[in-house]
Amino acid sequence: MTNVTETGNEGKKNIICVVKGCIAAFIITSIAIFIFSILLTSTKISEEVIPVVIMIITGISILIGSSLSTITIKKSGFLYGALVGIFYILILYILSSILGSGFSLNQEAIIMMIIAVLTGIVGGIVGVNIKNK
Repeated sequence: MTNVTETGNEGKKNIICVVKGCIAAFIITSIAIFIFSILLTSTKISEEVIPVVIMIITGISILIGSSLSTITIKKSGFLYGALVGIFYILILYILSSILGSGFSLNQEAIIMMIIAVLTGIVGGIVGVNIKNK
């Protein structure tokens, strides 16, 4: 009976860590996009770079968020990192659908999903292998 309870508590703790990783990724994304928007308005950066920069910002944010979540979990970085990326992109598309831009599955959206999952996996693997001192 103790093993079932411990496993359940560990599962809840791990999901909480994944949610915290998603929140961290969204915070990092918000700050980076805010900084980019200032650069975009105050310099002569072409608007054509916006989609690429958004993808890079998203990838780095998920990488950091998944690393932060798996530092605490300390196992299955591949799985939990991928979950951070999947939850992040699902939340992003749900919010964009609610806020009016709609959901469309085009080439850019598919690339963004792939980037989210892959950077989540890499960040998860990195996070599991970071040693706490």
